[in-house]
Amino acid sequence: MIDVVALGELLVDFVCRETDDLGYPTLVGKPGGAPGNYLAAVKKYGGSCAMIGKVGDDAFGHLLCQTLSDAGIDLRGVICAQDCFTTMAFVTLDETGNRHFSFARKPGADICLKAEELPEELIGESRVFHFGTLSLTDDPARTATRRAIALAKEQGKLISLDPNLRKPLWDSEDAAKEAIEWSLRQADVVKISDEEIDFLWGLSPEEGAQKLLKEYGVSLVYATLGPKGCHAANRLCSVTVETPRGIRAVDTTGAGDIFGGSAMSQLLKTGKHPGELTAEELQGIVRFACCAASLSTQKQGGISSVPEEQDVRSLMNTMA
Repeated sequence: MIDVVALGELLVDFVCRETDDLGYPTLVGKPGGAPGNYLAAVKKYGGSCAMIGKVGDDAFGHLLCQTLSDAGIDLRGVICAQDCFTTMAFVTLDETGNRHFSFARKPGADICLKAEELPEELIGESRVFHFGTLSLTDDPARTATRRAIALAKEQGKLISLDPNLRKPLWDSEDAAKEAIEWSLRQADVVKISDEEIDFLWGLSPEEGAQKLLKEYGVSLVYATLGPKGCHAANRLCSVTVETPRGIRAVDTTGAGDIFGGSAMSQLLKTGKHPGELTAEELQGIVRFACCAASLSTQKQGGISSVPEEQDVRSLMNTMA
């Protein structure tokens, strides 16, 4: 049995190291893609996991496969295709330090995954099926993703979702909202940011969490608050956890994904359905995930920035 199988984008993040006088960035390539970052955290903290996706049969695709393999992630569901290039994301910073994304994805390999290429046996072996909405922007990946979700639901798998809104990848904001709304109705566990809640409904994180529990059938919501922490809730309880103080962020790329994977790793260790967690259990899960995500911001990149568990536990002790 595999703890978590994730479907979605594998890509190379080109992260801004510095900017010259004309505004052009010097970029550093790092392995990324939200599902890959998520799985790297699951694996780092004791879970077994596998990836479903597509990369190009090129230097970057091979690098990504090697990175995931080195991280202990099962690659039986990853296809190296000769007819498309590995997707690339360019992450630049404005004068306030906020990130801006540009994508080389017209098309990129990740959106070329076909339904008939799905490794259905991997989904059958899993406890949790995780996805994001970026694989719903274009066909054939959109059809493949919907098929994978249907298979997972038919087999009673726990469904995990991170909307991971990236507006430049959608034809319109309305198209993004429609896909996210559909995805939310498929999920048992949702990790969603305060910005995404505001984008969808204009609500506070606390209001958004309750809306998902009451109207969408979600069992557990993590509403992340950026550098402020996370508000989490199921139908039994809710908790709010602040991020640890004194962490100087270098690069926040992948921090939300690492939060999600860290939280899932700890949820699975409880052996409980997410809707049955007590406030104490939920508090412990969110504290761990907040510390892992905070520490990850001290390094550039996503997959390569997942911190060691002993460092996470040490930071948690400073919060007690």
